[in-house]
Amino acid sequence: MEKKIDIHLHLSERPIPDGLGMKISSGAEMLPHLDELGIGFGIIMSSGEKQAMFGSNASCRRIAEQYPDRYAWMCGLDETEPETVYERLKQYREEGAVGVGELAVNHRLDHPFLEAVFQAAEALGLPVLFHMSPEEGFQYGVVDEPGLPLLERALNKYPKLIFIGHSQPFWHEISGGAGKSREERYEWGKGPVTPGGRLGQLFEKYPNLYGDLSANSGGCAMMRDEAFGLAFLEAWKDRLMFGTDMVNVDMVFPLGGWLDQKVEEGALSFTACQAIVSGNAKRIFGLGRKLAVNAEEKTDEKTEEKMVKGD
Repeated sequence: MEKKIDIHLHLSERPIPDGLGMKISSGAEMLPHLDELGIGFGIIMSSGEKQAMFGSNASCRRIAEQYPDRYAWMCGLDETEPETVYERLKQYREEGAVGVGELAVNHRLDHPFLEAVFQAAEALGLPVLFHMSPEEGFQYGVVDEPGLPLLERALNKYPKLIFIGHSQPFWHEISGGAGKSREERYEWGKGPVTPGGRLGQLFEKYPNLYGDLSANSGGCAMMRDEAFGLAFLEAWKDRLMFGTDMVNVDMVFPLGGWLDQKVEEGALSFTACQAIVSGNAKRIFGLGRKLAVNAEEKTDEKTEEKMVKGD
């Protein structure tokens, strides 16, 4: 099986011992850890346009430019000047951004600024990866109500825009009868999944909805009820993408190993797993050509080195 593509990483240019309460690893530090986990390529999430402790657009771009065969980056937007959103996103795309993410502006999904982002991203062909919060003023993330009515409205209004869902309130809706309180919506999924979940309905109806399986929110959604999770992975193998949400080399999430194990056991098809851990990311973020070119350049470098040495 090909090495995995991790669509959700947070990194800094230099190690930060205590960034926002936890260690933040650099792009260089993370590479051996990714190798250990069977991850060959990662996409770095942005924290926005302004210079921050880590993760600004400029910082993410520089990491990806330093290691083009290992990283790509998504761009973020600060909540300013909705009228310039298109021009700003266009500039970031020209600088190499492969999408918008992690979009976490703490407003309802129908807020004018978010509408401007969706409209511009759709026009520019940039997928949007969003973190969801259960309500405005709580933590961070775009906001929707129980049952995800605002997400459905956005999926319908922007049919050519790829929405990639992430975090607890999004994956909470995989089960029928999902609780509606803020506390319930912000928990990691656990226990048997009840049929009739809202997510399955949205995946069925809207081909522009994708799922980010990173962190415990995505991982627990798949592993909490193994039979259901495996069936969900097979059913939506072309719309789910592997990720970790790691910020340092001490972090390991169990989903990657679980997927490998299920393929070895014959419980998950090789075809489904391959699509989820690499194929879909190549297609959605246009990584196939980038990775092929990088591999070709590496081969050329090795050939030149052998010629110089006389091998």
